[in-house]
Amino acid sequence: MNLIHTLLAFILALGPLIIFHELGHYAVARLCGVKVLRFSIGMGRIVWSRRFGPDQTEWAISMLPIGGYVKMLDARDPSTAPTDDRDLPREFTRQNVWKRIAIVAAGPIANFILAIVLMAGLFMHGKEEPGTRLRAMAPTSAVYVAGVRGGDVVTAVNGRPVQSWTELRWEIVRAAIDKRAAELTLHGPGATSGAAYRAVLPADRMAGLDVDGDVLGVLGMQMWRPRATIDKVLPGGAAARAGLRQGDLVTSIDGKPILDGIAFIDAVRGAAGRTLQVGVQRGAEQLVLPLTPEREPQSGRGLVKLMIAQAPELVTVQAGPLAAFAKGAQRTWETSALTVKMIAKMIVGEVSLKNVTGPITIADVAGQTARSGLEPFLEFIAFISISLGVMNLLPIPVLDGGHLLYYSLEVLTGRPLPARIGEIAQRAGVGLLFMLMALAVFNDLVRLL
Repeated sequence: MNLIHTLLAFILALGPLIIFHELGHYAVARLCGVKVLRFSIGMGRIVWSRRFGPDQTEWAISMLPIGGYVKMLDARDPSTAPTDDRDLPREFTRQNVWKRIAIVAAGPIANFILAIVLMAGLFMHGKEEPGTRLRAMAPTSAVYVAGVRGGDVVTAVNGRPVQSWTELRWEIVRAAIDKRAAELTLHGPGATSGAAYRAVLPADRMAGLDVDGDVLGVLGMQMWRPRATIDKVLPGGAAARAGLRQGDLVTSIDGKPILDGIAFIDAVRGAAGRTLQVGVQRGAEQLVLPLTPEREPQSGRGLVKLMIAQAPELVTVQAGPLAAFAKGAQRTWETSALTVKMIAKMIVGEVSLKNVTGPITIADVAGQTARSGLEPFLEFIAFISISLGVMNLLPIPVLDGGHLLYYSLEVLTGRPLPARIGEIAQRAGVGLLFMLMALAVFNDLVRLL
């Protein structure tokens, strides 16, 4: 069932993005007067098609669900070359270079527009996300050494405001990629309105972060969690036998303070078969109860059968229509720029090639976000739309970016690229694309296994 759910989420995420991308090519081709012969979703043999419109354009679904294409009247291919002299003005290669650039660039631009619209919609609706209040951290952690303390709220990184945990991670990753210091602006839990302080994470510490991993956790930053209040005690478990009740506040274990629900869970998991002296506040009473966690057969961890408060503090990130579109455009631009930087650093060896992901990882994340709710799923679609737009703009022959490179050279030299050079470049581009796909699938399988 999970596999079917994941596959459906993958199709729902990627299918509309491919359609929107190809519609960008199609719409601008029609605006530029180019005749479109076929609009296909998928590649390979056609399994269904219908013809519509004055040009009787063939709208098709093809067997291989790995993309799509728009086939235009094009003299370079015998199968699409004009057969009627009246169609010659509508042939693709007869258009001026700026029209050809517009048609090719329209696909990636459509993906960026879709991402902006999705993000703007999410900002207008309002997104509930974990806030930036920090959990107590280890004294040896980078943020503690920098002067940060548990319970403080991060309000900005390098002068850029952050409201949610996602935005905080985003700014930390940006600083890590740029190999520069991260200056945090924070408010302490007892600070009065407007009071703030700053803490600096040095550039050498930021440069050493693995941006594909848990960058915040490595620095010592974790989401703030509520105090360890018991929500429910399940019958027949160690917690029920110890006398713990719903509403109890766990304050200590073996005399050591317990700050939140996560700390309680960690203590229990590491104490299978060992009796813990649990300090509990029950109304006005202070109790100490002996709790002996059972050993979970599969993992060997301690198990007490209760539910305890551990949800992070949530904030609503919301904006009006104009501000939402501005934030959507800004987030799209920043994500695109970050993606390009990551690719550049992979090329020069500063970032591991393990960051290249393929369809298996995309499908897995699509399934996870779909199970989390509509908002995370739409945000994931927006991110994939940006990635699709950026990847298609890479100057690799066979991709849109490769064709844009040819036409840019034509603008500079005043003449088209020789056909022979174009053929060689296409073959090299296909080879490079297959190698990238193989690397992506390999990385996916390594993560899966």
